[in-house]
Amino acid sequence: MKRLATFFTALFLCVITMAQTYVPTPENIKARQQFRDNKFGLFIHWGPFSIPGDGEWVMNNKNIRYKDYKRLMDFFNPVEFNAEQWVSMAKNAGMKYITLITRHHDGFSMWDTKYSDYNIMHSPYKKDIVKLMADECHKQGIQLFLYYSLLDWGRDDYPHETGKTGHGSGRTGKGDYAAYLQFMKNQLTELLTNYGTIGGIWFDGHWDQTQPEGAADRTSRINWKYDEIYGLIHKLQPQAMIGNNHHMAPFAGEDFQMFEKDLPGENKSGLSFQEASLQLPVETCETMNNSWGFNITDDSYKSVKQLVHYLVKGAGRDVNFLLNVGPMPNGKIQSEFTDTLKAIGQWMQLNSETIYSTRGNIYPPQDWGVVTVKNNTYYVHILQKPAQQGYIFLPEFKDKIKAASLRADKKNLKFKQTQEGTFIYLDGVKLDDIDTIIELNMQ
Repeated sequence: MKRLATFFTALFLCVITMAQTYVPTPENIKARQQFRDNKFGLFIHWGPFSIPGDGEWVMNNKNIRYKDYKRLMDFFNPVEFNAEQWVSMAKNAGMKYITLITRHHDGFSMWDTKYSDYNIMHSPYKKDIVKLMADECHKQGIQLFLYYSLLDWGRDDYPHETGKTGHGSGRTGKGDYAAYLQFMKNQLTELLTNYGTIGGIWFDGHWDQTQPEGAADRTSRINWKYDEIYGLIHKLQPQAMIGNNHHMAPFAGEDFQMFEKDLPGENKSGLSFQEASLQLPVETCETMNNSWGFNITDDSYKSVKQLVHYLVKGAGRDVNFLLNVGPMPNGKIQSEFTDTLKAIGQWMQLNSETIYSTRGNIYPPQDWGVVTVKNNTYYVHILQKPAQQGYIFLPEFKDKIKAASLRADKKNLKFKQTQEGTFIYLDGVKLDDIDTIIELNMQ
């Protein structure tokens, strides 16, 4: 018995070691670099859940039985959907990639899958949404990431007994993770085989099998077998990046880290107790109102200024900003979203050089704003009126400055560097309502 125990312990350690020895390919390393350069993306939460107009969690929140909820498929007919318009909207807003929901927690697949009848091809629309979006993204030079839910509120084989959500769906069967894992592998193989080059897979739902965020022990109640899932993805498309919205430090095999509704170092949402990775690219996602999926009563729209500040503050922390829209059931995106994205695009046309391909975390955020860096230029973003009159102070900033100028009109600015830090004087400068940007050319 002792020998047997020793054998299984050795086997377990071997499996753990294998899971932790993921070595990204050169293509993947290049993709990570490109991802950090992109800085700005569009998140799209869309599916039959948009029909009730009460967000993407409506099935769970209202304890709708799965057999009743599935009827939404019979009248999901988004005749106003236009992939060219969606992708152009993102591109004109200055976004470099799109993350599209392919299958949310309600289990509806937005593509022509052979492994579930609950999919877009069985709706009145009968067109493969993922293909239409993939083709248009490839045409317009926008990277496509695919969101895929790890949990399912309808399938009996998902380990629903130990899950935190979906208990009102009417399931009586017993979960069978081996079968469910094979189902996910089959679907992921379709997504990574039939739609050309994919930027990455955006997983969600791990938290369904853990204690709440902030708990001392957030060990999963099931073994997701990520080594098998991640290994499959890296085998099918080595460049494809893997992220998992588990609200923890990255797991072995993951290529970027996510934050939800928070920038690293903040925790306004109660979801972000984790530290930001210093090795992997980091991304945060946020909504344009308070909802991910279409919510007909949610008028809490964020302003252009708020969203530009989110983007700039993210860049200052070396974090990508993934901004969400929840299209309406007919396939149109409401004007409050499109108008805001258009205005953000106008700002980006003037200032994208201070965002794209920059690096953050070079200088810590200050009360007045953040600093982004590209090559030999520091971009000082003044987002709030400085406490001091007539200057900003960069504590302990000692890198040698050759020249300082206002980006808007190239006006030269006076500066003084001391042992305590650097003073940049704002004589005659009218602060911009959104972002006053100063360029520091370094020696």
